[in-house]
Formats: sequence, C-alpha cells, structure tokens
Amino acid sequence: MADVQESIIGRALELKGLIAYQDGAVVSKTLVDRGIGTITLFSFDAGQGLSEHTAPFDAFVQVVDGEAEVTLSGVASPVRAGEILIMPAHQPHSLKARERFKMLLVMIRA
Repeated sequence: MADVQESIIGRALELKGLIAYQDGAVVSKTLVDRGIGTITLFSFDAGQGLSEHTAPFDAFVQVVDGEAEVTLSGVASPVRAGEILIMPAHQPHSLKARERFKMLLVMIRA
C-alpha cells in the first residue's frame, strides 16, 4: 500500500497529533494518495494561509484544531474545530489562519 502512509494503517489515531505546528509556516502531510483522491493533513501557524486558487476537483475540509477564515467565491466564513466545509470544484477559495489551525483535506478526483 505505497499510496497509504504505513504508520496509520489499521490504527485508531487522533488527527490533531499526526502533524505539528511550525513557527511561521504551513505544514502538510499526505496520509493517502490514490488516483481517485487524496487525504492530506495541514497545520498553519497563526497568520499563515493559502492564497486564492481553484482546484479541478471537489474537496471536503474537516477542521481539526483552531480557527481560520475561508473565502469561497468571494464570501468569507470563519471555520472552527469540529466543523466541516465543502468546496466545489472550480470555485476560487483562500484561507487565512486566525490562530494556529489544523485541517484535514479530502480531495475527490473521481
């Protein structure tokens, strides 16, 4: 299963503990990478973010820790730990961490 990180297979794990914060940075860790999609965990230091971009696929975001502001098609919304967000394909979006923030991104390619 080269497309799945070996250390997570068959184990119950707390998402929040699978990735660390790094001062002044955005950190990503791909957990699963398959032809039909990816599962990636991100951590953002406060004030860090992703500039506006689009993706050719639908995405599901689960907020794991902290709070951020996500702008989707020009509409800004706060997102907090425990919440989810669906981002449709081809819609411009960006993200800025209001405080240290972790999220799980599931990209669906099929």
